[in-house]
Amino acid sequence: MTSDPGIGPIALPDTRARRVIEQLLEGSGVVLNGPAPQDLRIHHPDFFSRVLHQGTLGLGEAYMDGWWDCERIDEMACRLLRHGLGERARPPSERLMYRLQTGFFNLQSRARAYIVGKAHYDLGNDLFQRMLDPTMCYSCGYWKRARTLHEAQLAKLELACRKLELEPGLHVLDIGCGWGSFAEHAARYHGVEVTGITISREQAVLARERCRGLPVTIELKDYRDLAERYDRIVSIGMFEHVGHRNYPTYFQAVADHLAPRGLFLLHTIGSNNSEITADPWINKYIFPNGVLPSAMHIARASEPHLLFEDWQNFGPDYDPTLMAWLANVDARWHEIAHRYNERTRRMFRYYLSVCAGAFRSRDLQLWQVVFSRQRHGRYDAPR
Repeated sequence: MTSDPGIGPIALPDTRARRVIEQLLEGSGVVLNGPAPQDLRIHHPDFFSRVLHQGTLGLGEAYMDGWWDCERIDEMACRLLRHGLGERARPPSERLMYRLQTGFFNLQSRARAYIVGKAHYDLGNDLFQRMLDPTMCYSCGYWKRARTLHEAQLAKLELACRKLELEPGLHVLDIGCGWGSFAEHAARYHGVEVTGITISREQAVLARERCRGLPVTIELKDYRDLAERYDRIVSIGMFEHVGHRNYPTYFQAVADHLAPRGLFLLHTIGSNNSEITADPWINKYIFPNGVLPSAMHIARASEPHLLFEDWQNFGPDYDPTLMAWLANVDARWHEIAHRYNERTRRMFRYYLSVCAGAFRSRDLQLWQVVFSRQRHGRYDAPR
């Protein structure tokens, strides 16, 4: 299944908006109605004014509406980001509005914590079961020695377990446990007890099914409502939903609930700079209120509470992970097409493709950071 709906490109109107967009694209390796896989094929004459006035939000919505197509959106996004069109594609008014919002409001407060769960993770387990591999990992795989998505996800889970030095009898907290991938793996292969917390009802239901018979408890709970203390804590692909105003609270909670000689592994997408920003299309359609941390954000918020032991970046591995998810969506969409409309299919294709391009361009990173509270002796992280 391809993204092309079978509509041919239109003759480009000679408008100011079109000329401005052509000037922005000049030198990027992406052209309008060109023959290359990364070129945009325009189907609607109002595409140019829409994108010029709405930036990346207009670009994404226009794709969902079928106004344009591209054989390789991932490569298009990669080339545009390398060309420096990331922030330039966002209108100044939109950037100002977001800064005002985050300045006056806690967009990721306890009361708002469940919004992203309802908007994205609760969309449908049937969709995610077809997009993801059998582990149901919805985070970056580790492709160092892997050849398939499943191998990469198993390698990521095992890498996290080895970094945490898991051994039978330990009690592990999984903050943002998703569909139970880490909890199941750690309990089954390392003999630990796991408590997983999530803000998605659909994830909790499936995680409990997947972990039936194992020493795993899945709770619908926010990280700010923890009560017990744990030997190890892990958080894979959840920190992106915490928000900069809550980073100190988050690390305080981890320190308060981690045993004195325990280890904490944080697995998160990272930003190259510390500006508080979010892509408006991703914020509206995929991860409401999501904010990517920078290295400085993590360092400053964790410094009063925890000790850095290791920091690994394997951001390039998110590119093949996302492309594998995209291939799964394309191959299996027909199985769920009766439940989801064409606009939703295009939304997921655009989301996965654009994110793959962002990691390929190194505009985004993926970090695994290991912390301790009172480490005695040397820590050597496995690779």
